[in-house]
Amino acid sequence: MSSFVPQTADHRDDRVPTRWTRPVQNLTLVCSLLFVAGTALQNFVVIDLRAMEEMMRLAGATQAQAQADAPGFLTGFRIVGCVYLVGNAVGLLARTGRTWVFWTALAVNVTQAAGLVMIPPEVFEATRDRFGVPGLLPSYVTDGGAALLAVVLLAVLLRYRRPWAYRRIPAP
Repeated sequence: MSSFVPQTADHRDDRVPTRWTRPVQNLTLVCSLLFVAGTALQNFVVIDLRAMEEMMRLAGATQAQAQADAPGFLTGFRIVGCVYLVGNAVGLLARTGRTWVFWTALAVNVTQAAGLVMIPPEVFEATRDRFGVPGLLPSYVTDGGAALLAVVLLAVLLRYRRPWAYRRIPAP
């Protein structure tokens, strides 16, 4: 089993994998792949200028206000979305076993999960009106999936007291 421990820059000789190490890393990798795709869809297909204007009107803005403000809001939305694209892409490195990848994946997923309660209801209403239920899937998959993955990563951290479900080798 010791050959399983990845040789990385932050590798420490005081840790060995458990039976959960690879499954947690594989889950993180697969979820991160889904979240990259979902975030890209949400950021560049589902939410466009027309959708942003509709959301603003649903939130009470006039047609003129929505047309004036939507481009700036869309730019900010896409910048945040690109940050999450990069953050989720880091999760694709989960099988390296690097500690910084675990902490990045955990932070990205905890904050992305907050979208479940932070996203204004007008976003979902405008998306559903325009695309139907399929238009809601990218947001539900990324935010809901991020919540589930964050719970798994936190449970691993609580159980093993170290990232990726590694176990400490007792001191001689």
